Amino acid sequence: MMASTKQQIHRGLHALASGADRADIYHEDARFWGSHPINERVGVEAIRGVWGDLRRALPDLERRDAIFVGGESAPDDRSPAEIAGRSLLASMGCYQGTFAADLWGIPATQGVVHLRACEVHHVVDAKIAHSYVLLDLLDLMRQAGVWPLAPSLGAEGMWPGPADSSGLRADASDPARGAEAMRTVLAMHTALGEFDGKSIESIRHERYWTENFLWYGPAGIGTTRGMRGFRAHHQIPFLIGFPDRKGAGHYVRVADGDYVVTGGWPSVVGTHLGEWLGLPPTGRQIEMRVMDFYRLEGERIAENWVPIDVIHILKQMGFDVFGRLAHRRGAARLELPR
Repeated sequence: MMASTKQQIHRGLHALASGADRADIYHEDARFWGSHPINERVGVEAIRGVWGDLRRALPDLERRDAIFVGGESAPDDRSPAEIAGRSLLASMGCYQGTFAADLWGIPATQGVVHLRACEVHHVVDAKIAHSYVLLDLLDLMRQAGVWPLAPSLGAEGMWPGPADSSGLRADASDPARGAEAMRTVLAMHTALGEFDGKSIESIRHERYWTENFLWYGPAGIGTTRGMRGFRAHHQIPFLIGFPDRKGAGHYVRVADGDYVVTGGWPSVVGTHLGEWLGLPPTGRQIEMRVMDFYRLEGERIAENWVPIDVIHILKQMGFDVFGRLAHRRGAARLELPR
């Protein structure tokens, strides 16, 4: 991807957060997939609605990127062939502002909040044709003091940017180094699939990570450090909850320098057969919207930011987070669902 296109879209996304017209950056028939309750929106007018809601809630909204990378999407045999070769831009950061009005039922705090956001945009002719946007609304609930779940096993808090401050690559592109980094990440993914259903030691992926790697998980899971922390706070609880989990395919595989981004809609599928996030098993089939942002040091992964649409997973498990929040705020359900 040309540096000029990366720069143009980067400027356009910042202008969008500041109130610029969506038609300046999106194609008229663009499609937008967002975390629940946004879900799928089609066309510029529908996309305007999402940004309008955000700007009403945070009128001084500003975008803070920690990672901004781009490239051509690598193929995945599990995904449609036309996904390969698309020009993609991916970002990790937050939207910062004064939470002045309720957002989708989450109560305003009248103070500054940081809404974590991870995005992938498919660019055609210097405008966005498709967007995939995961907003950590569960973390916004934490900041608003209306946490709906059991305490997280990992550490909660604002995600830091890359340790070496190298994540903003709007002016640069390094697909050759990116290809090397992608090979490491995909080899790690293969190792994750080697679970024998019995022993955590059967997943031989530790050789792909630095000793003290950081895994930044979504609200509900939290951040972990090193293989011991990763296994204790995320991997083992996740395997207990979804022992048959498997990859469902990537809509994006993009690499740029030391950065790799993968993701699917869904990216992972599994059956909820054990306790997860403090909730008992339901036996339901679950689809998971997941992205992974990786920073490598040489041939090993040093940092991994992992947005997951946890609220959407919970809804499939029969736990309506927004319904519970509405109840707590005085809008209790008074009839059985039909």
